[in-house]
Amino acid sequence: MSTQRIAVAVVESRDHVLIGRRPAAAALGGLWEFPGGKIEMGETAEEAAIRECLEETGLHVVVMGEYPDHVQSYEHGTVHLRFFACRPCDPTALPKAPFQWAPRQSLSPEKFPEGNAKLLRQLLARDAAGNEGD
Repeated sequence: MSTQRIAVAVVESRDHVLIGRRPAAAALGGLWEFPGGKIEMGETAEEAAIRECLEETGLHVVVMGEYPDHVQSYEHGTVHLRFFACRPCDPTALPKAPFQWAPRQSLSPEKFPEGNAKLLRQLLARDAAGNEGD
């Protein structure tokens, strides 16, 4: 089975992060996730993160940087995750369900797919160091 390339938008605003719960019937159902999805032929990973965020949440975002990528194997396949630090173009816009703004310090790695664990530890470590992230 080939590795699926996935772009993930880690959208932060005012010490909150944009997350949504995966549908119960989906792979890794019931876990929380950041907006993201497959990188399509002919698009960059950065373009995919922006597109997927708009499609899933209705929010336009701008990429501010990139977090370390991660390869993770699951029962349903292997994914190569590319994580992009993003900001919403309009910080007052509300996301479409099931996405919502959650306080960064409330994120819990065990409530997300395993492939997000290192990124989540990095986000939470910023709070422990007293950095606001904005």
